[in-house]
Amino acid sequence: LLSRQSCQARLRSAEGMSLAEFLYPALQAYDFLHLHQHHGCRIQVGGHDQMGNIMSGYELVTKMTGTDVFGITVPLITSTTGDKLGKTAGNAVWLNRDKTSPFELYQFFVRQQDNVVEKYLKLFTFLPLEEIAHIMEMHAKEPEKWGPQKRLAAEVTKLVHGREGLESAKRCTKALYYSSVEALEDMSDQELQELFRQATSAELMLEPGMTVLDLCRKANAIPDGPSGYRKITDGGVSINGNRVTNPETVLILGQHILKNGVSLLRVGKKNYYIIKWLQL
Repeated sequence: LLSRQSCQARLRSAEGMSLAEFLYPALQAYDFLHLHQHHGCRIQVGGHDQMGNIMSGYELVTKMTGTDVFGITVPLITSTTGDKLGKTAGNAVWLNRDKTSPFELYQFFVRQQDNVVEKYLKLFTFLPLEEIAHIMEMHAKEPEKWGPQKRLAAEVTKLVHGREGLESAKRCTKALYYSSVEALEDMSDQELQELFRQATSAELMLEPGMTVLDLCRKANAIPDGPSGYRKITDGGVSINGNRVTNPETVLILGQHILKNGVSLLRVGKKNYYIIKWLQL
């Protein structure tokens, strides 16, 4: 480890190198040795930044056992800002739906920049290279349509979550970004929770003559008194994507309450409330 240029540079730097950081490659090397001896593991895969650690494992295993083992490194996938993706950075993209929903996975790929989308189409999809080339040619003519990004997002989401997951992602996209009432009505409870992870949920009984003001107050979405009233009249409240400015508007089935018994209440720009109506 001391002979490596990267290690020498760190030791000579003003920040230095902690003992834990210095020993990490040795620990990972021993891990490779243990997996090889007890489970027959001969290949270790990691990102480009793991090259040194994988090399340490390769050297240890070959010296200790005389067996040929191998290391494979792959390009790192970064965020739109160029930061490394991962658990440590707190921006990991998961295959598990409970951690990254189909909608979130779809949106991650649809937001990719032009300078990486072709590479990602080749890395993450099974599309023929000729088709990818055609997609990029069409994109050069009509960049405003974001064709490669949409195709990339669709292919990856379908690969990870199946056709049903892709349709779920599209419904959530229409509901959130296009204020589609039809999409909201078709969404399951799971999709609503995934789409509005930070949203407050409330179960309410629909009373005769119940107004927008009553709804907002029962959901604790606005403060009591004149300030809450003004929140509505100033245009700060929407129901199912439609702005409501009259606090005395009576709630109507099919308009304020969707056919799936749900209302999506938004107060301000980011405060969402999922209202589930009982005994309609």
